[in-house]
Amino acid sequence: MELTSESQEEVDNAEEIKNLKKVEAALFISGRFLSLQELVALTEINPLLLRELIEKLTDKYDDSCAIEVLQKEDRWKMDVKQEYRNMVNKLATGTAEFTKAEQETLAIIAYKQPVKQSVIIKIRGNKAYDHVKNFIEMGLVRGKKIGHTKELSLSDEFYDYFTVGKGERERQETGRDTGEETVGAVERREVVESAEEKQEIEGRKDPVEAVAETIEQEDKSMLENNNP
Repeated sequence: MELTSESQEEVDNAEEIKNLKKVEAALFISGRFLSLQELVALTEINPLLLRELIEKLTDKYDDSCAIEVLQKEDRWKMDVKQEYRNMVNKLATGTAEFTKAEQETLAIIAYKQPVKQSVIIKIRGNKAYDHVKNFIEMGLVRGKKIGHTKELSLSDEFYDYFTVGKGERERQETGRDTGEETVGAVERREVVESAEEKQEIEGRKDPVEAVAETIEQEDKSMLENNNP
């Protein structure tokens, strides 16, 4: 039985909707930028059709949606629009993705980079070995071998993963303040500023030690508040 032109159109539309959902699901669940090759492997859709579907998906998430499809060179991901990211970052703080200890270790690496792993271990203790190993395995941190230790710095995946704004990234990479600061950056700055204030009071030469003591005091304070 031959399909009429109207029936064939219905079949084609159903197939397109199915493929569009595949692409949408892949971009939504990845949490990072996916290349065309990765999307082809995941969805089994040919590259030319895949590009058309991504364009349609981008149009679907228009100004009336809080979600958008972001493109960086030949890679794509879905994310919350810029105007809602501060709210989402606040909601995400303290999730099970990273423990509080891991968040603090990563914050210090982000602020001090490039920094030797031995310095991080001195600040955070031996538990930080596992933290650093986890960050490197996730691709968030680069570890360059230097003598008996490693030099740690943030990778491109870190900025993609946390959707760090352009201004904050430039500030971290160049030390230049562009006026744009993420919620995470504010939290890191507040911890370090508190440590630097402590350094001024006590006349320390290295603010890293003050950072460590500030974090430890915050942990003790939290424990005391939770156990009156």
